[in-house]
Amino acid sequence: MVKRTDLLKKPIKQIDLEKTETVHDLVEAFKGASIQARALGECATVWENMLTDRDRPTVILGLSGALIAGGMRKVIRDMVKYRLVDVIASTGAVMYQDFYQAMGYQHFKGDPAMDDVQLRKFMIDRIYDTLVDEVKFEETDRAIAKLTEKLEARAYSSREIMTMLGKVAQKDDNSILGTAHKMGVPIFSPALNDSSIGIGLTIYHAKNRKKPHAMLDSIKDNYELLSIIYKSQKTAAVYIGGGTPKNWVNDGVVMANYTSDREIEGHSYAIQLTTDSPHWGGLSGSTLKEAQSWGKVHKEATKAMAHVEATIGLPLLVGHLIQGGFWKGRKSLKFDWDKTGDLRSIKST
Repeated sequence: MVKRTDLLKKPIKQIDLEKTETVHDLVEAFKGASIQARALGECATVWENMLTDRDRPTVILGLSGALIAGGMRKVIRDMVKYRLVDVIASTGAVMYQDFYQAMGYQHFKGDPAMDDVQLRKFMIDRIYDTLVDEVKFEETDRAIAKLTEKLEARAYSSREIMTMLGKVAQKDDNSILGTAHKMGVPIFSPALNDSSIGIGLTIYHAKNRKKPHAMLDSIKDNYELLSIIYKSQKTAAVYIGGGTPKNWVNDGVVMANYTSDREIEGHSYAIQLTTDSPHWGGLSGSTLKEAQSWGKVHKEATKAMAHVEATIGLPLLVGHLIQGGFWKGRKSLKFDWDKTGDLRSIKST
């Protein structure tokens, strides 16, 4: 039986900025605070546990939202560089805007109150308070179509398409695609059609549709993901935003169970940063606890969720992990894919 005194044992620790010198210090202080500060601190603790678990979980990152427009490009790139994640599942838009910048183009400061009709006349696109050059977007779309012309006529997973883009983007040291390619981190985009990369692939398809040509095979994505989950001793999920990447990475557990000879009980760790709420019934705001009812998150999983906007929460978490040295000594994973896209093995190196 719980006693009154049992509930009054852990006082809130007031954040002392006079003793806070680094991002790491600040996030450590959050752990003793309340509301979303504590929630973010709990996410940090779960991520720390993912990185230091002796069973070496495969950490799968889900990305959605206007992250590149919001200035998170190098933050995400550093997550790859410092081995904070092992696999990425992203919206096509995030990876497209990374590739757009790898082509030498930029995002610009704008204002949500700007005249959008006038912006259209100037061929400028607005992403809330950020502006992009529609002319350069069109050039990037056509560049993707031209790159696809070099592919042999067969079915490709989105991972293979991202590898194609990563080879080009690696000239930019700050590119997510380029850094992932160099480090062997697979990137998937389960809804690639719904992006400007999809537009580039459509330009290519329109030109080549009456002859054998390269085709996107989204079911191949599913098989490659379930293979990663099946061949991992444990998996962990980090969701920035929600949407298709979150649902797809969670569904990977279900798919792996259908095709495997052993029971896979869900991700051993999971965290999420989101601005959505569970009471609307949508996936982006659904709790990680709810995912346990589907068997997507392990019944004994360590999990945490913070309701915080990603351009604030993500740099704090990543800065904490890098400055705290939680990545040190963590080996990279080598994914051995054969020519058909089957995953032969995962080895730590």
